[in-house]
Amino acid sequence: MNSLGKMFKLAVFGESHGKCVGVVVDGCPAGLKVDERKIQGELDRRKPGQSKVATARSESDKLVVLSGVFEGRATGAPIAMLVWNEDAKSVDYEKMKNLPRPGHADFTAQEKYGGFNDYRGGGIFSGRVTAALVMAGALAKQVLESKGIIIAAHAKKIGSVETSREFSASEMARESEKNIVRSADASAAARMVREIEKAKSEGDSVGGVVECVAEGVPAGIGEPLFEKLDAEIAKALFSIPSVKGVEFGSVKEKGSGNNDEFVVKNGCVSCRTNNAGGVLAGISSGMPLKFTVKVKPTSSIARKQKTVNLKTLKQEELEVHGRHDACIVPRVIPVVEAATAVVLLDQLMQAQKIGRIIK
Repeated sequence: MNSLGKMFKLAVFGESHGKCVGVVVDGCPAGLKVDERKIQGELDRRKPGQSKVATARSESDKLVVLSGVFEGRATGAPIAMLVWNEDAKSVDYEKMKNLPRPGHADFTAQEKYGGFNDYRGGGIFSGRVTAALVMAGALAKQVLESKGIIIAAHAKKIGSVETSREFSASEMARESEKNIVRSADASAAARMVREIEKAKSEGDSVGGVVECVAEGVPAGIGEPLFEKLDAEIAKALFSIPSVKGVEFGSVKEKGSGNNDEFVVKNGCVSCRTNNAGGVLAGISSGMPLKFTVKVKPTSSIARKQKTVNLKTLKQEELEVHGRHDACIVPRVIPVVEAATAVVLLDQLMQAQKIGRIIK
């Protein structure tokens, strides 16, 4: 399915080399003052061509709002938003439509859709489609921020380079935009850039780890068993191409070191530590939500690779051409924040912590 959520619901449409990529958001609280500049700002963080470590594909990703906003506020009707595809070069894919690229969805997509899928640029499986999630997430962020909930992420690790300490959401938001890899650790960021440039010069790519924190989430959000808060967030995160793992908190070797002891702070129950990452038994504890997302190296690399011709069933050598990120981690960061925001708003609305109308 190409939809997500129960009360704050979104449906994604469009493909990498089609006319556009867009989203329809149903259930956005009426009366929300929609700041289109903030939505555009999130799109700008995700768009291609923004730095020397990103793909050279040039897309303006200018926000177009088609419905659901009147006189600057959400009307309660579905909000439809899109960005046009302006710089797709499909010729790069015509030559290899029968040669599935290692690490991509080319083979599995053809098996699922009988070859009728749009293979250009990966079609709906492309990272290009995450622009839709970012637009929806930017809306959700605006609602959450009005309730004092802040979400921020940064590059914790790229290749073999890892940050030296932990960061709060405010530190991540403030420091990560000061460098092109979006790491809150300035000294690590410089080494991360060199790691990416080295891989690119070798015709290769590198992956990494994104760390995300959500502060201000009240205790008691989430459902037992099959709709746990961490499980719902993980489901949304795994919808992001290149995500291969999600971990909440940190697991210690012994229970004595892993358990978060309860204390009272300012008249409220809190925890001395946060090894659980803000979730106990799938329900928010009131501590900051904290998790890491493992991002695989970009599959499209300049090196020659082995594949199979799907028509002849003979092995061939493939050399992928086109414009690709040597590391996708910096552009995944706003998508991780968006996916988290969408799920949190949906869960808070289900728990009746946020109503259908904002006055």
